[in-house]
Amino acid sequence: MCRIICSFFRRYAFTLICVALILALSFFSPPHTALDNVAMIDKWTHLLMYGGTVGVFWIEYWRQYYNWGGERKWSALWLVTIALITPIVLGGVIELAQAYCTNGRRSGEWLDWVADSLGVLLANACGITICRWIVKKAIRRKMARTRR
Repeated sequence: MCRIICSFFRRYAFTLICVALILALSFFSPPHTALDNVAMIDKWTHLLMYGGTVGVFWIEYWRQYYNWGGERKWSALWLVTIALITPIVLGGVIELAQAYCTNGRRSGEWLDWVADSLGVLLANACGITICRWIVKKAIRRKMARTRR
């Protein structure tokens, strides 16, 4: 079991770093800047943070896929859990923690959670599309090698 967990940490290190950054920034009180005047800047930030994290996950997953020669190692249900459900639940839990555990320093907003979810959905749509393309390309390359 330890070997599996260590392997996951090694293969998905950048994704885990992004998650740690999201957790740290979620409870950090940001200073006031000129960007505070931009409409919905907070929502755009949430969309980019969560979309970026899921995007990094897909990049690391593609790298693994490419090394495996196009063979699927994870089931579709496991991928949906890791790439879709987990980040959306994480965003909701963080918003609840901001609302109830920060003594008024941060506020939990439902629109922040919607922005988190939208970022996750967009990154997954791109990730799945590109991953399918990579897998098809790897399979074609494998078939071309076997024909020779």
